[in-house]
Amino acid sequence: MTTNVIKKKTVSFKFSSYLKSLLQLMKPRVMSLVIFTCTVGLLTSPNQVPLFDSLICIFFVTLGAGAAGALNMWYEADLDKLMTRTCLRPIPTGKINKDHALVFGIVLSIVSIIGLYYFSNFLSAMLLFITIAFYVFVYTIWLKRKTPQNIVIGGASGALPPVIGWTIATNSLGLEPITFFLIIFYWTPSHFWALSLYKAKDYAKANIPMLPITNGVEETKKKILVYSLFMLPIVIIPYVIGFSGNLYIFISLSLTLYYNYICYDLYKFKKNKFELKKAKKVFSYSIFYLFLLFVLFLVDQIVK
Repeated sequence: MTTNVIKKKTVSFKFSSYLKSLLQLMKPRVMSLVIFTCTVGLLTSPNQVPLFDSLICIFFVTLGAGAAGALNMWYEADLDKLMTRTCLRPIPTGKINKDHALVFGIVLSIVSIIGLYYFSNFLSAMLLFITIAFYVFVYTIWLKRKTPQNIVIGGASGALPPVIGWTIATNSLGLEPITFFLIIFYWTPSHFWALSLYKAKDYAKANIPMLPITNGVEETKKKILVYSLFMLPIVIIPYVIGFSGNLYIFISLSLTLYYNYICYDLYKFKKNKFELKKAKKVFSYSIFYLFLLFVLFLVDQIVK
């Protein structure tokens, strides 16, 4: 009797551990960003969507993001085991079989796209399909191992969730969701290149052509600064087209100018011992910065 109880508990523990590993395979941190930006796109649209419909649609978009993450880990399992940042992921540690990850990613992709089509519209489902396909085939399989521009071009997939949120509500595209896309698209390079500065040894070990490895540290810092400066005109666009008001433009410009400042502060240090610390500061602030920009869109819509 006791032996059976122990066996059941062991099976239950293994099953729950396997489910936890599947969740890790879906890159929950990335999914949380997808949920947030997609929700902002949906809530700032001119059309109101019933709560249940909104939640179910965001759920399927989240599944799609998880599918892309799983397929990314499936394809990059050989690289992940070489890097300290990724060596504890489910496939390198043996918690998930590589073939299982592939099947899991494909099934999630199909379910998410069909589900979003059923509960919303063809345009949203098509954009989700493009997001998954672009991240897996264009970024992961084609670009990542071949060019330091991988993160620039590949950033398009991460910029689409708020656009999908908008199309869920409106079944149409316009200037407003394009501004969401541009903000994330131009934010991505400075964010990831800051990460690559203090993880350069990891990327070099895995032979991934990130900018610090192919072009050097100084060129990377220069590009980080340039892309941070691109954010100035980008954050102004929503105000110019009447999508946001005075509250948004005042705070967003202040946040952006500070971002420019810390990127310049990183750039001006030449092989200084504080260089990596400043790169971490840029990376950490960039996350906070993007989050606040999208919060501002929500708050501005309420205030207007």
